[in-house]
Amino acid sequence: MQILETIIAFLRKITELGVALLALAVVLQVVFGSPVPFIKVDVIGNLTGIIATLGSSGLVGLIAASVLYAVLNKK
Repeated sequence: MQILETIIAFLRKITELGVALLALAVVLQVVFGSPVPFIKVDVIGNLTGIIATLGSSGLVGLIAASVLYAVLNKK
């Protein structure tokens, strides 16, 4: 059981790092404009597309959004 808890803690830290990097990329794109030279990805456009896809999916999108919210806010 100790190994499983270690793996879960590691994955939780990796998820937190990913969310922090995503937030940083959004802030950089807002500050520097859409073509941020050192990111090379339209982060806000991708997030908008994901949200639009979830919104057009109806109930399935709502369930997926709630699952993502629960995973990211689980302490």
